[in-house]
Amino acid sequence: MISKSEKEELLKLLQSKKFKEDMRIVSKNKHNPFVKEGTVDIDKYIEFLNQYNKFINHTPKKFKPILIKCNKIL
Repeated sequence: MISKSEKEELLKLLQSKKFKEDMRIVSKNKHNPFVKEGTVDIDKYIEFLNQYNKFINHTPKKFKPILIKCNKIL
């Protein structure tokens, strides 16, 4: 738990103009490596997943096609 004085200090910080400006700058400079020209680049995402699986030594599962037996909307 945080003390009452620490809580007051955090609330004061959150209300400061400097903190709000810093958060605006951080938000403006965010980068998503999977988005290219405003759309998600699926090839980059799949490559990332493959490399991550290699990194964690995860054996990929064999592909199984999805079979739709009943195509009803309830």
